[in-house]
Amino acid sequence: MRIFTAALATETNTFSPICIDRRAFEASLYAPPGKHPDTPTLCTAPITVGRRVAAEKGWQLIEGTAAWADPAGLVNRQTYEALRDEILGQLRAALPVDAVVLGLHGAMVADGYEDTEGDLLTRVRDIVGPKVLVCVELDPHSHLTEKRVAAADFFVFFKEFPHTDFVDRAEDLWRIAVDTLEGRVRPVMSVFDCRMIDVFPTSREPMRSFVDKLMRIEREDPDVLSLSVVHGFMAGDVPEMGTKMVVVTDGRPEKGQAIARELGLELFAKRGTFRMPEVDERQAVAAAIAAPAGPVVIADMWDNPGGGTAGDATVVLGELLAKGVTDAAIGTIWDPMAVQICMAAGEGAEIPLRFGAKSAPGTGNPIDGVIRVVGLVRNAEMRFGESFAPFGDAAHIQHRGIDIILNSTRAQAFDPSLFSVMGIDPTAKKILVIKSTNHFYASFSKIASQILYCSAGTPYPNDPAKTPYRRARRDIWPIASDPHRRELLEAIRDTAAGKDTSGPGAARSQDFLYRDDGLPK
Repeated sequence: MRIFTAALATETNTFSPICIDRRAFEASLYAPPGKHPDTPTLCTAPITVGRRVAAEKGWQLIEGTAAWADPAGLVNRQTYEALRDEILGQLRAALPVDAVVLGLHGAMVADGYEDTEGDLLTRVRDIVGPKVLVCVELDPHSHLTEKRVAAADFFVFFKEFPHTDFVDRAEDLWRIAVDTLEGRVRPVMSVFDCRMIDVFPTSREPMRSFVDKLMRIEREDPDVLSLSVVHGFMAGDVPEMGTKMVVVTDGRPEKGQAIARELGLELFAKRGTFRMPEVDERQAVAAAIAAPAGPVVIADMWDNPGGGTAGDATVVLGELLAKGVTDAAIGTIWDPMAVQICMAAGEGAEIPLRFGAKSAPGTGNPIDGVIRVVGLVRNAEMRFGESFAPFGDAAHIQHRGIDIILNSTRAQAFDPSLFSVMGIDPTAKKILVIKSTNHFYASFSKIASQILYCSAGTPYPNDPAKTPYRRARRDIWPIASDPHRRELLEAIRDTAAGKDTSGPGAARSQDFLYRDDGLPK
């Protein structure tokens, strides 16, 4: 077998003022054919897992380019087209192939291309023809479009948020691909539109139990090859934004559709209950001060560079300074210019410095003061599972007793090594402030005495009911209060008339969505 693999990924917050060009990919990951490191990044696990599978099978794995940029705003058109055409040219040169196995994100938007993954997959299909297997691993914070479904044989999305399972899901992708190529299965996709957009952390209920249920069905039902929740990405203002349920079966599309509908309606019935309890910056700082022991982790969850924001908000830091807190560390505040100034000053220097809150309204005010440069690190990295995440040249400064990390490459906080690599012992601090929505949880929960999810400022469009979308659909909750109403009323009438509307294994819609008095839950 000859199999082509490549990766092209980023997550686009269309409201972010920070655009992505070629340099952004090169700063995060740009690996030409055969140069990808042994450890995967978030969206490149199909390459590293594919190396092992191909070696075990004696198949030929033909590697294309792998490129990943940390989330931000719109991708420069020429940058996207050049990277896309680079990969497509490599695919043409590799022909004939038996399969194409890709790592994509699913929420990339480029200037002139609202559906970049759909554009890429359609071109891949045009090159290889209708009979060659095309399969993809994706991040669940995606936009699942009809164009993508039409171009690919099957998708596998990460199940966990935080995304601790991207290697496991690449293993699933390759398992199904191998079984398909060797004639044991015939994967078909079924998709249900949940007509909603929400945040689904799997580190807490009810999403924890829901994902456990998906994995149990995969184990117990031989017809089911894979189950995925496409969370959707609320900061992507595109026409097909929203939550979807994807079921991959072994040649059973009707059964797959019934299961997708059942699980999708179960998600919809729990809408509004998934998000973490959020407090504002005043509540978060007061609770952290009052805590009997540390470290208390304050997650500045909506200034998350992993969601495309700058990561330079100072709202929480401003509250700490106002309350006279000293036993705290901030990781990080993105300010490349301030880092350059600190690098020029050198370790030990005391200098006047303005830093933070430069990117957009709603991020607080720049911090002014005389700071001490404690430490400087070139090309700093933190751990992320088995991999490493760069956060660029970085400066550890102290301002009014607070340790602050300034970084030059935007990156969310994945791991306490973010602090230790800069000379800060995170376990010795009473308060740790990090920029992340939930990816931090797997590692920081091991050291935290308490975790507070803080909604501070407005760097990220986190309330779809109020977000000024221009392109996104209007027929999803919470933009629409009851998007399934017509379908459900029809199902209720059919059931009352004695018709079985559920299909094999499907849920009865009214059981999930309507209370005893017949009103929507």
